Amino acid sequence: MAEAAIALEQEEHSTVEKQQEIPPDWKPNIIAFACHYCAFAAADLAGVMRLSYPTNVKVIRLPCTGKLDHIYVLRAFEKGLDGVFVAG
Repeated sequence: MAEAAIALEQEEHSTVEKQQEIPPDWKPNIIAFACHYCAFAAADLAGVMRLSYPTNVKVIRLPCTGKLDHIYVLRAFEKGLDGVFVAG
């Protein structure tokens, strides 16, 4: 019986792996909530230094990420974004 359970688990695992194959040209859509004085200042400095970061990352400046309501993080996923980054 234990052998059957292990075989079923392995079959399910391989099925999940097949479903999660990622195309080579796929890029995740990511939104970053950044604190004005910390993380956004670093992103701004990167721009001043002509450093680049991927165009699929969108940065939103906030006065303080400590006041970020969780509903905005959840809403980002509802809208179809692949990742949310909160930096303070």
